[in-house]
Amino acid sequence: MSAAHPTVPGAHPLDNPARASLTGPHAHFAERLGRILRYPTDVSPWLALPDLPDAEDWADVAALAGPGGSVTLTALREPPPGDWEATFRAEGVQLVDDGVAAAPDPEAVRLGPADVPEMLDLVARTRPGPFLPRTVELGTYLGIRRGGALVAMAGERLHPTGWSEISGVCTDETVRGQGLATRLVLAVAHEIRERGETPFLHASAANTSAIRLYESLGFRLRRRTSFLSVVVPPDLSVSDRTRGAGDARAEALR
Repeated sequence: MSAAHPTVPGAHPLDNPARASLTGPHAHFAERLGRILRYPTDVSPWLALPDLPDAEDWADVAALAGPGGSVTLTALREPPPGDWEATFRAEGVQLVDDGVAAAPDPEAVRLGPADVPEMLDLVARTRPGPFLPRTVELGTYLGIRRGGALVAMAGERLHPTGWSEISGVCTDETVRGQGLATRLVLAVAHEIRERGETPFLHASAANTSAIRLYESLGFRLRRRTSFLSVVVPPDLSVSDRTRGAGDARAEALR
């Protein structure tokens, strides 16, 4: 790596988990322009910056998203350029397995592409965080049905080497208080452990009840982070770097 692109000494994969995923087990999803990586927009909203982005990196973000386009970022060490409007910001926490009592659940069923309409409907009602038509491809998703209807689910999202993020945890209001989310988190953790990997997850720092629950299950706080959505300035010129998402998909990872 040249001096023009410094790295962070001793960086951990979970310090920039989206990038560690897209350069690791999720590399087959990666769309790339320069040093910028992102998931296809129907898989996940996450865009991955280098640890220490420079002006050229931000130009490539703009070229991928297009003028007026929105991008979702995390693990930022420095703020985006001053003329980029922030449309959403939330403080979060990252928790890692520290003795979770992972276990399979006899009622849990595997969910796949055929279940996506029901999964999207459950997400729309419960709002656990981003879940898109192809998010199910990121890892194992488990659900619980009652009367044939999907009422709870949890699955995997980011996947740095050796780690897997538990995400999409949600329960329909008609069955809340029955411990279904806890059972599914432990079941997904079991799936991750069975592969020899370590579960981790993110939560809103404001959701103290969820944090307490995860800590009671054996997760511990690793770091605080933030989630940010920004809009590329609509009048920003991206010149000849607008090679298009099609070219970005085709470009091999360096």
